[in-house]
Amino acid sequence: MELELEVGPIAHGGHCVARAEDGQVVFVRHTLPGEQVLARVTKGSPGDRFVFADAIEIRTPSPDRVEPRCPVAHPGGCGGCDFQHVDIAAQRRLKAEVVREQLARLGGLDVPVQVRPVPGDQEGLRWRTRVEFAVARDGRAGLHPQRSKRVLPLQDCPIAHPDIIATGVLDQRWPRSRSVDVVAPSEGPAVAIAVPQGLPDSPTVRESVRGALWSGEFDINARGFWQVHPGAGATFVDHVLELLSPQPGERALDLYAGVGVFARALADQVGAEGAVLAIESDVRAVDSLLAAMAGRSELEARVGRVEHELAPLVEGGDDVDLVVLDPPRSGAGREVIEAICGMHPRAIAYVACDPAALGRDVAYARQAGYEVSSVQGFDAFPMTHHVETIAHFVPAEAGTSRIS
Repeated sequence: MELELEVGPIAHGGHCVARAEDGQVVFVRHTLPGEQVLARVTKGSPGDRFVFADAIEIRTPSPDRVEPRCPVAHPGGCGGCDFQHVDIAAQRRLKAEVVREQLARLGGLDVPVQVRPVPGDQEGLRWRTRVEFAVARDGRAGLHPQRSKRVLPLQDCPIAHPDIIATGVLDQRWPRSRSVDVVAPSEGPAVAIAVPQGLPDSPTVRESVRGALWSGEFDINARGFWQVHPGAGATFVDHVLELLSPQPGERALDLYAGVGVFARALADQVGAEGAVLAIESDVRAVDSLLAAMAGRSELEARVGRVEHELAPLVEGGDDVDLVVLDPPRSGAGREVIEAICGMHPRAIAYVACDPAALGRDVAYARQAGYEVSSVQGFDAFPMTHHVETIAHFVPAEAGTSRIS
């Protein structure tokens, strides 16, 4: 089914919103607000509340439209990017609008949002230092089209770091593998890890954070979590430290700590008289953190779900001065937010990879007596709809309310 559409605002997820003649909502990819397009429905039927579609012909283009740098960034092509057709500055404006709308709709927070670039990419290209390539039946590596299990063979991926492509992952065959993970670490050569049906043991790679306020090195499992943009780690740590201003002797929590980037930075700031507790469910990540901080009594790391590990602290009446949390895409949730606020920190830094989850958690924090004093977006995933957002929470009586 094809539809003539006048495209409306950006929506969360890389689509724009339009309405068909009968009023049906249409979420359209490969377009921009204000364009007039011919779109082909890719999911849904007449009578559904909404459908999904691809813009297959641009009748009236937006001034923000550019020629995609990737030859397969088109309807039916690779689904890895959402905004190859959008000027990089306009991409950041669209992402800022999505964050602003999600915070307003879900969190009741009326605040302007800006999305900053992150150092380390080339006008939105060549930044991704970790790529999971799918493997087709013939053994060739590639990526999936949108909402498809088909594997699209590639000759290049313009958002992949040059060291990823230089491994030759796209030139060779990967028999008996379902995917290939390629990692270009901060230090040392890139590694390609073929993944059969059972997960293999992965090598250790060295990553580093080189910020203005803190620097550190990390030896981690190659398939473990690490920010994929080369400038993200340093940018986020510097911003969090600037927001929280940790002082010697303070007590801090690092929740969903991973390998402890924030925990180690906080430990260096609060010093031997302070205390930092890191909580993470991934055993390998915690082992890496403990090995790096051996002999540092001010830092403790616990393996477990955050809500489970916080419960005895709250029940025991423990208070903390600072909290950093970097939850998964689903967010922290009411239980965790209420537990954190119940420990009466003077400041909380929430690092969010999903603006909708952040919006929901903002509402929970507001109900628990905390206010958001600032929100800053970072373009750590150029050419895609993803955006990283760091929000600063303080006790409501400590700041001017921005909740509408």
